[in-house]
Amino acid sequence: MPIFGTDGVRGLANGPLTADLALSLAQATAVVLGQGRSAEARRAAGKRLTAVVARDPRVSGEFLSAAVEAGLASSGVDVFDAGVLPTPAAAFLIADIDADFGVMVSASHNPAPDNGIKIFARGGVKLPDVVEGRIEAAMAGEKLLPTGAAVGRIRRFADAEDRYVVHLLGSLPHRLDGLHVVIDCAHGAASGVSPETFRDAGARVTVIGADPDGLNINDGVGSTHLDVLAEAVVRHGAHVGIAHDGDADRCLAIDADGNVVDGDQIMAILAVSMKSRGHLKDDTLVATVMSNLGLHRAMAAHGIHVETTAVGDRYVLERMNEGGFSLGGEQSGHVIMSEFATTGDGLLTGLHLVAEMARTGKSLGELASIMTVYPQVLINVKGVDRTLAATDEVVQDAVARATATLGVSGRVLLRPSGTEQLVRVMVEAASEDEARHHAETLADVVRDRLAL
Repeated sequence: MPIFGTDGVRGLANGPLTADLALSLAQATAVVLGQGRSAEARRAAGKRLTAVVARDPRVSGEFLSAAVEAGLASSGVDVFDAGVLPTPAAAFLIADIDADFGVMVSASHNPAPDNGIKIFARGGVKLPDVVEGRIEAAMAGEKLLPTGAAVGRIRRFADAEDRYVVHLLGSLPHRLDGLHVVIDCAHGAASGVSPETFRDAGARVTVIGADPDGLNINDGVGSTHLDVLAEAVVRHGAHVGIAHDGDADRCLAIDADGNVVDGDQIMAILAVSMKSRGHLKDDTLVATVMSNLGLHRAMAAHGIHVETTAVGDRYVLERMNEGGFSLGGEQSGHVIMSEFATTGDGLLTGLHLVAEMARTGKSLGELASIMTVYPQVLINVKGVDRTLAATDEVVQDAVARATATLGVSGRVLLRPSGTEQLVRVMVEAASEDEARHHAETLADVVRDRLAL
């Protein structure tokens, strides 16, 4: 069974994800990523390969990052240990110091017992599937294992956070002076760096969810528990709330009235702003099939084309790279601004969102009103043959009827799971009752026709 999933290697720490696995994976990574032309040139110049390693604050990250660093150093790689930092910070630092690759130890929004290992190639970019396959195959092969002076060294990356903060501040089109921001750090990797950066940008900052103890990451706080942030924004009379997840690669927001502003709305705000300033390449936004119909309508009204991809930020990034596009992301808050980052960056996104408030003098509620959010109902139909969803005539007829009934005021999407015998039925409509009616009707048809 493959160990790489859609976003690196992830699982229960000391369950499938052990120190032995982390060490072996790191050694295999050194073998595979040490074969490129740039790596060979570095060796020819008498230099060792270099890698950046960072982690989120969950307790298992301590032994897993130690195992990763041991595996890399035992393979002759010099390691820069960046400590606890967001995933996008690790990606940035790889490019910033021209490292050969890097590793982030994190399970993002998952609970504390889980963990994960994400590998970035040179430049801080995610690995394609084929390279992950080579690394997995290399785990069963010979390791490098140099001796004497050829073994790698492990050094503390002392100015890692400062480099990242300077980069973020340098990206801003406008300071945040006069704005009160509540930041929920999910007791995660952003707990130190996010409040610091917003303050340096001029904002008045109130912080919640920034006391990580290794066990409380994502526990009732962060981007998966927005009610806590909403209450804090209203109670403090703040202008805006920013929510991160455990590794801070995503950002969701709360307006001054306590309303959620999701990734689609954030992308809409940023896209319109970037277009007005001439920074939106080809007036194009990249989003997934799960993005709300309201996003498509809003972008059309502002002369912005939306490129649609499969679900997953890696697919968004692939399309952005293919077309050279400058903005893309997901409803979940993974937003990629390719001028400044190679991956979703929750701090970067939050800073630019609040900067747009400062630049325009508008509240977040006013900015978000450019997009009408259509009610969206999602039903997971389990225990069905997902391979037949696109070909069963009765199912497809039911989809066609619902689509015709909804007309231009709604949308239907059937999406088979990639890993389970499950089909996701998603319906958008002008009202939640209408969306739920069509979703439940279609779910019944899928259940009856495709049952295993």
